Amino acid sequence: MFITLTVTSVLVTSGQPLFLVITLPLCVYEVVDLIKFQKKAQDEVSQFVESIHYRDFSRHFDVRKAPNELKPLRKGFNDINTTFKLISRERETQYHYLQKILELVDTGIISYEQESGETGWINEAFKNLIGVPYLKTIHSLEKREEVLYAEIVKLKPGDSKILTITRNQQLVKILVTASVMRSEEKIYKLIAFQNVSEALDETESKAWQKLLNVMTHEIMNSVAPISSLADTLKNRLQSPEIANSPVSSQLEDLELGIDTIKRRSEGLLKFTESYRSLNKITKLDLTKIMVRNLFESLNRLMRPTLEKKHIELEIILRDPALSIEADLNLLEQVLINLLVNAIEAVKDREQPLLTLSAELLGNGKTLVKVADNGLGMPPELLDKIFIPFFSTRKTGSGIGLSLCKQIMLLHKGNIQVQSTDGLGSTFILQFNP
Repeated sequence: MFITLTVTSVLVTSGQPLFLVITLPLCVYEVVDLIKFQKKAQDEVSQFVESIHYRDFSRHFDVRKAPNELKPLRKGFNDINTTFKLISRERETQYHYLQKILELVDTGIISYEQESGETGWINEAFKNLIGVPYLKTIHSLEKREEVLYAEIVKLKPGDSKILTITRNQQLVKILVTASVMRSEEKIYKLIAFQNVSEALDETESKAWQKLLNVMTHEIMNSVAPISSLADTLKNRLQSPEIANSPVSSQLEDLELGIDTIKRRSEGLLKFTESYRSLNKITKLDLTKIMVRNLFESLNRLMRPTLEKKHIELEIILRDPALSIEADLNLLEQVLINLLVNAIEAVKDREQPLLTLSAELLGNGKTLVKVADNGLGMPPELLDKIFIPFFSTRKTGSGIGLSLCKQIMLLHKGNIQVQSTDGLGSTFILQFNP
């Protein structure tokens, strides 16, 4: 085109218009051809931009059938598409890898856009822990868990807090941690939920053991001399020289007071000694126990008491071959304690019923349950009944369930309670695989 235009200009200036009949049509043709080329190139670019916009990286631009002028352009488009396809595949692989990790971890994770509340990631651990199959927005959680929703919303990035929620009539302690991230000009809040009930139970149990060690040691050291001194004083008052003296009648009140001191001191020593049993259990004699044999033994042991009080005991065991690794003596002690408590709980029922059952879960955990149709317990008591010294009965020492919990923690398991006020309670012993 440049040459044609140059020749045409020379012809015009040299006064030879005859040759313009050839050069002018040629110029017009070349201009039209240039416009068509530009339009073709523009169409190619538009198609490429469209494929990028819709992330259609599978599109291929045929280089062989393209005009020579467009071959480099199409080849460049194909190279860019290949690069984008590779990047997209890597991102997709990373996304699936991250999704797998999120599904495998026990920590519940949810992310939501701060401004709209629209949820992003929600893993299965979160759904199972909180008990929700799906959340479109974080605000949907308010109807299900109002207190939990309020704590999540006001939790600042980097902060963490331990919250207590009720799941299947059980109190579960969860550690909630918040962080934020920015993506595509949007700010997302990431919340992690970790079930820390077992870890806190173990830490709490160790703290109670240390406290009881100190308390029992100090009480024994302080009360034992008082009891011994009271016994010495009583013997002194009963000696012949004092018993036959004129003032012996005046010392009767003193002897009665010393008797009271001695009796209460001995009672306190006996009470303190009972709590020492919480710290005596340190080793386990693990054996393979057939649950069927364990239940039969408990049935024979408790049968006289149950028949005397007209209480029915129902045993449910779907798998007769079910077995657990445990210390037989300690496990029997736990179950007997739970059955005795259950008998006390149903004493005012017209048709008292106790249920002893066991099952193997899909995750390998074994559950042994002791249920009753007694009066149950209000929610505010559920997180206190395993604390030493705490008892719901006036005559209770508060040692039974504390001892049960320590035994289960030694087995690397746990004990939980489900209870509905007025309907009954179920104590669940969980043995890990």
